[in-house]
Amino acid sequence: MQDTGQEPDRHVAAGTLAVEEVAVETSLRPRLLAEYIGQQTVKQNLEILLAAARQREEAADHVLLYGPPGLGKTTLANIIARELGVNLHATSGPAIERPGDLAAILTNLEERDVLFIDEIHRLNHAVEELLYPAMEDFAIDVMIGRGPSARSLRLSLKPFTVIGATTRAGRIGGPLRDRFGAVYRLDYYSKDELATIVKRSAGILGVAIEDDAVQVIARRGRGTPRVVNRLLRRVRDYAQVRASGRIGAEEATAAMNAMDIDDEGLDTTDRRLLAAIVQKFASGPVGGAAVAAVIGEEIETIEDVYEPYLLQLGFLDRTPQGRVATERARDHLRTLGYEVPAPRRSDRTDAGLWDGITSEGRTEAVEAVETVEADEAVH
Repeated sequence: MQDTGQEPDRHVAAGTLAVEEVAVETSLRPRLLAEYIGQQTVKQNLEILLAAARQREEAADHVLLYGPPGLGKTTLANIIARELGVNLHATSGPAIERPGDLAAILTNLEERDVLFIDEIHRLNHAVEELLYPAMEDFAIDVMIGRGPSARSLRLSLKPFTVIGATTRAGRIGGPLRDRFGAVYRLDYYSKDELATIVKRSAGILGVAIEDDAVQVIARRGRGTPRVVNRLLRRVRDYAQVRASGRIGAEEATAAMNAMDIDDEGLDTTDRRLLAAIVQKFASGPVGGAAVAAVIGEEIETIEDVYEPYLLQLGFLDRTPQGRVATERARDHLRTLGYEVPAPRRSDRTDAGLWDGITSEGRTEAVEAVETVEADEAVH
């Protein structure tokens, strides 16, 4: 009976820790546009858009934010709602399964409220069709009844703002994309901007950190605020347990080594991906489906999470024939002790793959290759 009585306490403790971790993550996010670090061009354009909406006392124009994960799209959505002084209603593309789900959300919006749809590229077609008139005319068409007696009823909506966020802007159809009056791309952050974020977050967390340690974390931050904040929290834990609590360069480097993160910010999966291309496929070219099968990851995860940063570093190239590991990637693996065989590609004396083929023929061939890779990924 004693064991049974203690079990709920353990569950409550675990739940409390999870809530505290989420609270810490939320507390590190800027609340106002003036506090938001980086993305200067996006900030300047948003300042004008929001100021104009406040002056006219109208709902702001619809905004589409796209770019790699962790760059602050959700944070910007919260800031926009706060700057406008309205409520934010957050959902995601996969969560809205039926048109009725979207209709329920839209009819509950107050005037000038913000509707944030994360992963908007994953909206199903029927839901997307309902969103068109809602964004353009602030109205939705609802079917009442079935069969011959069915009729359409148009419901008026209060003016509102849609903020869409996506990591794959190319998967958003033209009709939906055209209904966004402001489209902004979020780019990776520079090391100086990441260093500023680390200092700000350390101040909020009450952590004593040296400038050298800030640079160690910023260098490994993958150009992403979410990553540097996560690394800072883990380095703080390491310094608290293994050192005096103050974070110096030595403690930061030791914590990174314990997490198996190298000087370029690559983790175990990044290195496995590069090593697979270099060792198993002689540095490429190789299709994404083949790489995914070798390292045991979904091809969507590779394309959304790992490849963007490797492309940014210049460690990976995408060619019509497939992925190619660059000489920089080979040098990096070599310094880490990996065996690096000679690359497959060399100066050709025979006819190239695309020699004598028109640009239209190339496009058709690339589309055919991508279709085959997509089918392989599904099956």
